[in-house]
Amino acid sequence: MTIRKPRELARDLARGARILGLDLGTRTLGLALSDVGRTLATPYDTIKRTKLAADLDRLESIIAKEGIGALVLGLPVNMDGSEGPRCQATRQFATDLLKRIDLPLAFWDERLSTRAAEAALLEADTSRRRRAQVIDKVAAAVILQGFLDFAARNPPEAPG
Repeated sequence: MTIRKPRELARDLARGARILGLDLGTRTLGLALSDVGRTLATPYDTIKRTKLAADLDRLESIIAKEGIGALVLGLPVNMDGSEGPRCQATRQFATDLLKRIDLPLAFWDERLSTRAAEAALLEADTSRRRRAQVIDKVAAAVILQGFLDFAARNPPEAPG
């Protein structure tokens, strides 16, 4: 499949298909799942990154198991809106991913997603050790929830 704009992905996604949100880090890959109604993002898992092939094997397994119809990948844009080396690495990961996994993918601006995840975990009085274990999948849920909220505010146009 191809990389889609968020509005196109929201419009073209099959009814009942879940979305997998991804927060790509250098050592981990945080994952979050939408519900079938695509209103709520839930932290799902954290993959410890090893080799690309092994990471993609794990993703393929999760996608098949959970009935995933699309992917939303956090894009680490700088605060000024520019793209640096982390964005380039994320775009390359998306290219490699789409060579193996035939699903539509949209990038989602992930600025401050980790901070929002950290704040939510602190608010929940989560220990430092537990925060370290779950921060990546919670950040993925923040990214995916941003996309889901956008999609809800921008419903597809009715056929005319």
